[in-house]
Amino acid sequence: MSEIDDGRAGGPVRPSDTGHNELGGTVYGPSVQARTVHGGIHFSVQRPDVAVVPWQLPPGPPMIARLRELGELRRLLRVDGGPIVLLSGMPGVGKTTLALAGLRDLGEEFPDGRLYADLRGHGGGPPAQWTEIVGGFLRGLGVPAGEVPRDPGEQLGLYRSLTAQRRLGVLLDDAATAAQVRPLLPAGSNVTVVTSRSRLSGLLVNGGVPVHLEPLDRQAAVDLLAATMNDHRVGEEPVQAGELVDLCARLPLAVQVAAARLAARPNRPITTMVRALADERGRLDALALDGDHTVRAALDVSYRDLPEAAAVLYRGLGVHPGPDFEPIVATAVLGAGEHGDPDAAELVLEALVDRNLLTEAADGRYRFHDLIRLHAIAKMCERPAPERAEALRAILDHYLATATGAEVLLEPQHASLTRTYARADVPRVEFADQSAALLWLERHRVTLLAAIRSAAGAHLPDVAWQLTDALWPLFLRGKYFDEARTAHEIGLRAARECADPAAESRMSTSGGLCELSAGGHEAALRMFTEASRVCVDSGDAVGAARTRNYTGLALLRLGRLDEAAEAFREAEERCRALGDDRPAALARFNRADVALRSGLPDRAVEYAEAARSELVRVGDEYNAARAQALIGRALSASARYDEAEVRLSAALEVLRRHRARVEAAHVLSALAESAERRERLDRARELYAEALESYGTVRTPAAEVVRARLRDLGPPG
Repeated sequence: MSEIDDGRAGGPVRPSDTGHNELGGTVYGPSVQARTVHGGIHFSVQRPDVAVVPWQLPPGPPMIARLRELGELRRLLRVDGGPIVLLSGMPGVGKTTLALAGLRDLGEEFPDGRLYADLRGHGGGPPAQWTEIVGGFLRGLGVPAGEVPRDPGEQLGLYRSLTAQRRLGVLLDDAATAAQVRPLLPAGSNVTVVTSRSRLSGLLVNGGVPVHLEPLDRQAAVDLLAATMNDHRVGEEPVQAGELVDLCARLPLAVQVAAARLAARPNRPITTMVRALADERGRLDALALDGDHTVRAALDVSYRDLPEAAAVLYRGLGVHPGPDFEPIVATAVLGAGEHGDPDAAELVLEALVDRNLLTEAADGRYRFHDLIRLHAIAKMCERPAPERAEALRAILDHYLATATGAEVLLEPQHASLTRTYARADVPRVEFADQSAALLWLERHRVTLLAAIRSAAGAHLPDVAWQLTDALWPLFLRGKYFDEARTAHEIGLRAARECADPAAESRMSTSGGLCELSAGGHEAALRMFTEASRVCVDSGDAVGAARTRNYTGLALLRLGRLDEAAEAFREAEERCRALGDDRPAALARFNRADVALRSGLPDRAVEYAEAARSELVRVGDEYNAARAQALIGRALSASARYDEAEVRLSAALEVLRRHRARVEAAHVLSALAESAERRERLDRARELYAEALESYGTVRTPAAEVVRARLRDLGPPG
């Protein structure tokens, strides 16, 4: 179908974002074939010019109890040599609260900031992989999103290099295993605190210092109860207060939940809560939450007293696929239920926060404690199946609608395939500009990927492939190729389940382009071949013609120039015959690239000039500039240096306006190569240096060739 357009095969996918040219095969750096690079190619790591001091710690409550443990933690955090503190203990015992207090209060010990990651070891979903976390750490340390290396191993190397000369506090919260933690340990003399229900003895070989937390002693638990209630009743009913904290097993989480319920009823004596909790524990003994009867009982007492809308929201948020959410998600959940009031969503959220059933973060998002999430899920499981299905679909539709809005803004020349929603009025985030859209996708990446898995698991295949489709800008701009591969595998299965040829072809095409960016050229070729088969079988002539262009890109990357040239020729011919002008122009542009690589610069100029004229006509300024740059390189290869520099300079101006940093760097290096050939060595040095600055931390073979040539030129004079 015609919806498979050049958003996948020629929309404005910026090499500044991807580090690769997805639209044509060209990389406009100095030609690797031009001369031999002697010696090894070395990667260098550049620390950001502006020092960034990250503060990623979520807000935590004031430390009322555990003052002795806090003092011990502070002592450990001041030890030289980068200590690793392993905080372990049962659920609800206060591990995270203690860790936050320790890292928050020692400002002078961590002048370079704090990093935080929720490893989701026991959060009801799959534990976080280190590959999900390290990119966020790099951005927190000042590396722009578009310059984070795409290779996970390179990301890890950059993370260690950037932390080696800093003094940071790193909190790795809710770890499942030592193997999950080990790759995220920073280099140098940084401090790491790891919280886990397990003791993680495997980290002892890394220098880990174990600190195990037991439940509070009775007086500390009573003090916590009094501070949370913040009134006179504990002083007036000390015996009952002691009984209450004993019923809560002196677990901080259970004590605070019980205290919050009492605080909401200032005229109710503590005795009533003692009776209710004692009775609840007896009745619910067989319904232990994660092995903990006390917390389940305390939560059941609080849940039973919730207003109807708050109970609906509490249950509905239990099926949310990610670790945290914004208030608009509550609007979606309440709008889906017959008892909900979407206009009062924030007030209902506040009711849950007031009862310590939700935590609000500094960035305006909300999250459950993992045990409370399990309780919310358990409560939803007690409800009729349609309620759970409606709540999940409402949440997934919100993310699909918002991600699609971001996709349309980031890919204005790409027509999305049809989206299907359960309701017409889906709450969604509106974006002011492309930067806001990309930031939202980045911040919700973990949740969006979890949403794809949830949709597939809930037998909503249309939502699964549509969400995958909508995340195309995130995958390429953020270089999340492992996530892209997983998402497209799910999306392709879902599209086939829907028996939707257009969706199936889109999943194969998008997945193939991601593979191409990640260096999986053979895999990309297989996926493009499959997409072509689907298009042919379904009678989609336009899709089949465009897919032939993708096939050419894979062949070009594999060095099969003759086959690539034939594929591009066929794609251009077919697209032209179908009136599909822009893809035809891109195919002609790709033919120009093959001609230049084949040592035919005059033919390359001819093809690229024709492509540029057509791209200007259809309003594609960005790709017209890329064609202009290719013309400049071809002219330079013919020793027509003055003409080449005019073309390259014109292309550079446009690419900079589009903030295409890597593509601009390729043009700068081509200008430098032209200057070098004309023996203008000082000018060549300036241009090579400017190209390296434009590449930033993005690692491409072209950037390494530039470094090598700059070294070969030596210092000025």
